[in-house]
Amino acid sequence: MADLSKLNDAILDGDEKLAIQLTREALAESIDPITLISQWMIPAMDEVGRRFEAQEFFIPEMLMAGRAMKSALEILRPVLAASGAQPTGRVVLGTVKGDLHDIGKNMVGSMLEGAGFEVLDVGIDVTAEKFVDSVKSNNPHILALSALLTNTMPEMKNVIDALIKAGIREQVKILIGGAPITPFRPIRCRCQRGVQVVWFSSALQFT
Repeated sequence: MADLSKLNDAILDGDEKLAIQLTREALAESIDPITLISQWMIPAMDEVGRRFEAQEFFIPEMLMAGRAMKSALEILRPVLAASGAQPTGRVVLGTVKGDLHDIGKNMVGSMLEGAGFEVLDVGIDVTAEKFVDSVKSNNPHILALSALLTNTMPEMKNVIDALIKAGIREQVKILIGGAPITPFRPIRCRCQRGVQVVWFSSALQFT
């Protein structure tokens, strides 16, 4: 029988190939994919987060663990779909126009997938119009906007204004993130629109 603790360790170590191999072996033994996710994969990413906050892990280790987790989830996704398992929610994720950075975006995407969300990554340098089109076509629960540069933060407000203009702002929650984001930025971006603004100091707290 597959030693599932090794799957946990493979994700912690960022060993993508081993994580894929162990996931396939577990499925071959008819182990429930939900069990793999809830009892082994998510706890591994929780430990990654703990180590990051304790400064035992840094961004490279976070990215490697996230990549291993994502690859293992790719193996499970068809099985979950066939079983009728529903995701926690759907997220459209992208970096705003003028910004080509994707490390933080990719990290958040991996964590959201590990938490059971279906993540639709629309990439970097994404225009407000493309975000609007993606919300219309995919009907996500959350639209996640990323920006690393101070001079690209105003584009977040442009995206939200475009959602308002298209009449679809109220159908999606807005998540904004990036190095320059402060607790006051959601108010300036009009993210709240009459609802409570919740501030997380890191993606680890959100997931």
